[in-house]
Order: sequence, then C-alpha cells, then structure tokens
Amino acid sequence: MRKEINCFILAAGLGERLRPITGQIPKPLLPVLGEPLLGRLLEKLSGLPARRIGMNLHYKKEEIRDWTETSPYKDKVQLFIEDPVLDTGGALKNAESFLSTRSIFLVHNSDILSDIDLTKLISHHRASGNVATLAVHDFSRFNTVAVDGNGIVTGVAGKGYICDLSEERLVAYTGIAVYNREFLDFLPEGKSGVVDAWIAAAASGKKIGTLDVTGQYWTDVGTPADYASAVSDALKAEGEVLYFHADAEGCSDAAFYGYNAVEKGCKIGRGVLLKNCIVLPGSSPHRGDYEDCIIGKDFVLPYERTAPVNNDQLIGIGGSDRKYFRVARNGSTAVEMRCAEADQDFARHMDYTFFFRKYMLPVPALISVDAEKKIALFEDLGDISLYSWLKCPRESRDVQRMYMKALDMLVVLHGTVTDHVSECELLASRVFDYDHLRWESSYFVERYAEGVRGTGIPDPKALENEFHRLALRVDSFPKTVIHRDFQSQNIMVTGQDTPRLIDYQGARMAAPAYDVVSLLWDPYYRLDNDMQERLLEYYTVRMRDESGGRFDAGKFRETILPCRLQRHMQALGAYGFLSSVKGKKFFLKYAPEALRMLKEETSLTRDDYPVLYTLVSEL
Repeated sequence: MRKEINCFILAAGLGERLRPITGQIPKPLLPVLGEPLLGRLLEKLSGLPARRIGMNLHYKKEEIRDWTETSPYKDKVQLFIEDPVLDTGGALKNAESFLSTRSIFLVHNSDILSDIDLTKLISHHRASGNVATLAVHDFSRFNTVAVDGNGIVTGVAGKGYICDLSEERLVAYTGIAVYNREFLDFLPEGKSGVVDAWIAAAASGKKIGTLDVTGQYWTDVGTPADYASAVSDALKAEGEVLYFHADAEGCSDAAFYGYNAVEKGCKIGRGVLLKNCIVLPGSSPHRGDYEDCIIGKDFVLPYERTAPVNNDQLIGIGGSDRKYFRVARNGSTAVEMRCAEADQDFARHMDYTFFFRKYMLPVPALISVDAEKKIALFEDLGDISLYSWLKCPRESRDVQRMYMKALDMLVVLHGTVTDHVSECELLASRVFDYDHLRWESSYFVERYAEGVRGTGIPDPKALENEFHRLALRVDSFPKTVIHRDFQSQNIMVTGQDTPRLIDYQGARMAAPAYDVVSLLWDPYYRLDNDMQERLLEYYTVRMRDESGGRFDAGKFRETILPCRLQRHMQALGAYGFLSSVKGKKFFLKYAPEALRMLKEETSLTRDDYPVLYTLVSEL
C-alpha cells in the first residue's frame, strides 16, 4: 500500500498579467478545451495517494468555490480562504494543521500544465534525504535557481546564495515541489514567500534538492500568449485543430484556420473567420476576421505567437513521418513538404500529383520541387479536413451532400484515372496484393491485439490459415486505382465546401471497395446505417453511369464486407503502432470505434473465420 501524502494547490493569485481575461474568469478556471485548468490539475492529483487536497483562495474566491462544490472533487478538496492574500509561503503556513497530518506534502501551482511524473517526484524525494525537492528544468526564460553538481539548491537569483560553487548552474522552478512537514518550521506566520524559506532551510543545513525534468512538457499559463500556447498544445496532443463546445452555437457558419477553441455558451455570428483564436465562455464574436487573439464578452485581446524558425509554421496532425510547413509566398501561403532522405515515396508522390491533376482529381497543385533535398512546395488547402468540418453540428442533408462530393472524387479515381493508369508506370505496377493484405492482418495482431491489448493468440496456425483465405479472397477482386487511406482526415474542405484530396502517395491498384469502406465505415466519424446505404447506392449508380453500364453493382457489394475486415484490422494495427512507437497517443481514442466495427464484421463472417471471431470478441 502506498503511503498517503497531502497535496496543496496554490490558487489565490490575482492573475494580473492575464488581464482583462481574469477580470471575467479567475485564472484557475480558465478553460482548456472545455476543462478548467483547476479541473485538469485535480484529475492529475487524484491519481496520487492523497485522501485530501488543500487549496488556498483569494481572488474571485466565490467563483472558484462554487465550481469546486459542483465538481467531481468536491468531497476531496479543503479550501483555505485568505484575506489578505498570504503569498506562497504564507499559504502553506496558514494550512499547517492540514499539511502536517502526513509526513510529506506536494505543492502545485494552479496555473501549471505539465506531463511531469508526480509519482516519480515523490519517490525521488522519499529516497533523497531532502527537506524539500523541487521539480526543475532548463527553461531559459525562468532560470533563476542555482544548483550544484548533485542537484542541491545553493541559491536563488535575487534572494541570496548559500555558497559559491564553480559547478553551479541555473535552472527554472516548475511550480511543483514535495516537502517534509518539518519544512513548515521555516515559514513565519503571516505573509511570506516560499523561496525565502528555501534559503533559510538551506542555511540551517537542510538539503533543498531537485529533480531535473527537462524535456517533459510544461507550461506556465501566466500571460495571454502562454494561455494560447497551452490551448494549441492541448489541441495538438488530442490530434485536433478545432475544439467547439457542444453548448456553443454557429460552428457551421464560421471559417477556421490554424488552431481554434470555442468554449461553452459562445455564439459565433455569420461571416466570422477565426485563425488561431480562443473564444471564451459566453462570448459572441460578430462578422469579421479574428487572428491570433483571445475573444471575451467585451474585449478582443491580441497575443503574440511564438515565431517559428524561419517563420515556417509546422502543420498537420496525422501519422506521417513527413513534415509539412506553412510558408509565406507572394503575399499568400503555400505548404512545404520536407521528406527524409530515405523517403522512397517522394518521386512517386510527384508523379502521382501530375497524373492525378491531369485527369481532374482535385489534389493540391505542385508549385516547385527540389528532388535532391526531397522538398516540394504545394498549394495551401487550409487546415480544415472533413474530420474537423464534421466537428461542427450540421444538418444530416449537409453531411450527406459533403460525403457525396467526396465519393465523386472516388468515382474519378476508380474510373477515369484507372482507365488511364498505363500513363503512370509507377502506379500501374504498384499492386496491393496478397502479400500486402497478409501484412495488414499480421500488423493488427502484432501492434494491437498483442501490443495494445496484451492478448495471446491461442491457435496461431488456425488464425494464419483464416488470414490466408481472407487475403486470397480480397486479392481476387477486380482492381482499380485506390487511395488506400481514403478517410476523413485526408480530405480537406476548402472554399464553398469543396473537398480536396491529400496524402495520396500510397495509392495502389486494389479493390475499389477498400476506399469506399475507408470513408463510409471510418473510425474517425460514425455514419448511421441509413446514410451509409444511401451513400453506397450513390457511389454504385455514379460508377455504373460513368462506366457506361460496365460497373457491376451486385458483384461490387460482395466485396464490401471482406474489405471492411481488412481495413479495420489495418486501422487498429496503425493506431497501435502510432501510439506506442511514434508516441502519438491520441490515435488510441479512435480504436474503440474501429474495434466496434470489426466486432460487427467478424460476427457477420463468423462461419468463415471462427478463430478471428473469437480473437476479436475477446478484445
């Protein structure tokens, strides 16, 4: 059983650097994708062996108290009201009777977001012999704490030094620390700063130690720019470019570029364009363009984004190893794709672009190419994919209309482009065959069933036999040019709700149903069964008309279910790989929907693939 500790949150500050935002919302309640900073912190602290969590309040204490009393943490939090405010040391002394009930306590500033491992910090402190252990990192903007070669604090800039050692270096305090209860003896009654107590404890011979957490995510939400950065970081961590609260209105009437968050109770007017903006709860921006700003009920606060190197903005949230940058060009922007030297698809990507555009498939225009450096400059299609477009509440007819437009692209790809594929040798010879299909099923077992779920395979030989038969069947279907990853994140929605296609360098010759199921049975967005059927009928009619009646809708429909099996095993394998190997944990949030569909499919094919059915049903 883990030894219990106490926790304390410092939440009494005025938030003066965040005005006028904090004139409306106290800093601990600033929302980050619908969740207040305080809520995110309490969730993290609740994972520690802490029965109670103390918190000091002063500025807008009623609002914070009201939120706490209606939160899931209401029975865990003990409030300490300060009037006047007692500063960081005085706050701990004021809560001495609470903090001293356990041998150690953790203190965390309420305006810090991080992925610092607090359990590791506590364990390090217990083993160190320190009276206090500060989580520190190398952060030049805030490097003021001097430490020696053993990580022991020797002083703080502006507060004095205990000794002068040649090996001293400066680090930054993260606002997170663990203390022994005896540290409280170094705090005077009344208002005081905790840094002075560090110096006093060190001067008396006590060790003020550190744990270096450099490289772990950390942000101090102290300024408008810091707050905006925290929100965009949270979006990126979730694999999103747009957050729109379920209780906000006007999403479908606005245009979005970059990273945007629209919080609870907002009403976005028609003709609003948001680019890298936060719309605070209850705000109502009216017609106009808003860029790099935080919008409140009665203010628009610009902030200065951190300038990227060479003014190039890294964009894209997918699983690719390629890097895409938005760059300035002739008064507008373009997207620069930078590939690794070993990228084997670069030349193919260039050839495919010319070939697809020749036959009117709407891929981005290629502006320039540096084949030696493997850099290409493309037309900028913006930031809103079909996946993000669907984040907005929309009428069913509008969703269906957009999917029909996407299917129109497939009709071009599976029809006209395929009819002329002999003109593109790199594509004509690239067949998605039995070996590739078998690789997908093995990928599913290795990366998801075993890798993510830790499921053993009781009869590998029987399962391999079923995968063999499934791959043979799918490989036998008539082949067209397919995109191979035709899902909502690879379809960009541009002006006038026009879909455009990206990430097509993986195109191959394969069963066209693979593309159709990738879109209509997409783990990123669930379509209801009736709409799936209407869209499937739309595709088959369009293909029959475009082929002059040669397209056999009946035989095509027979290929749907086997391709669904293949596609969803591939998707789950990819989510496992991207989350565990590439560190893109957000992909796992799509796994439950992919697994739900795979369970449905294996149930429908249970007689043909009983071992696969058993495996999937146990996941």
